[in-house]
Amino acid sequence: MDHRPLSALEPHLDHLRSAPRDVGVLALVVRRPGPRKREVVTAGELHPDHGLVGDDWAARGRRRGKMTASYVARSITVMGHRMVSLLADTDEDRAWAGDQLYVDLDLSVTNLPPGSRLAVGESAVVEVTKYPHTGCAKFVERYGEEATRFVNTDEGRALRLRGMNGRVVTPGTVRPGDPVRVLSRGEPPISVSLP
Repeated sequence: MDHRPLSALEPHLDHLRSAPRDVGVLALVVRRPGPRKREVVTAGELHPDHGLVGDDWAARGRRRGKMTASYVARSITVMGHRMVSLLADTDEDRAWAGDQLYVDLDLSVTNLPPGSRLAVGESAVVEVTKYPHTGCAKFVERYGEEATRFVNTDEGRALRLRGMNGRVVTPGTVRPGDPVRVLSRGEPPISVSLP
């Protein structure tokens, strides 16, 4: 994949900021069946105990002994489809970002504070968790240092350009093209101003 420079990403900030706030669409579902493997799927089953069924998230947690509450709170990762589309031209290349769900929806902390709930498809519900989702070494390898720097700027983090962590609250089948609706919003983060 070609690594996109900052000069190719920054002009798209307005487009990224203009994602729908209340009702969006699920654009891509990706299963990670094992290390360094990705499957773009036409349907996926979300489950509270497994995240995306067939994804190796649960197996990795058991192998590493990490089935803690914080690990469960990161069973699903969601990335903005607008952002990943700036980084890669095909769904197969977009899948390497490492997330399971790619949506056209405003994922910003302001729009979806931790505790917010999203209906995905007919019955699945995903809750946004407090754990940050930042670009790791694999993200740098796949999309480059400048893309990683872009998603991790103060604004990039506020917009959650790298994505967000969530957990499955209610199981259900999800497919690209399904609506993604904000069911409820969590409490906005408290900002403290010091004199």
